[in-house]
Amino acid sequence: MYYRGAAAAVIVFDITKKDSFNGAKSWVKELQRRGDANVVIALAGNKADMESDRKVQTEEAQEYARESDIIFMETSAKTSMNVTELFIEIGTK
Repeated sequence: MYYRGAAAAVIVFDITKKDSFNGAKSWVKELQRRGDANVVIALAGNKADMESDRKVQTEEAQEYARESDIIFMETSAKTSMNVTELFIEIGTK
């Protein structure tokens, strides 16, 4: 329960691996069930720089985030795309 008392959580999945997205959804459920009721949850679809290898469509992740009432943003750790923006969005919430 290392997330106990956390104000925010960033759950990262690899857009080139469907299993990674499914695992991320499990973490979201766990946080929503056992985490603080006010925790801000952000879902980051990483490796956005690898579009040609994509296995998780943007629309699928967006819809999941909308249904789960969490933040969603595609990112790239390699190029830094949307990394700062994700943390700004978390801070805004």
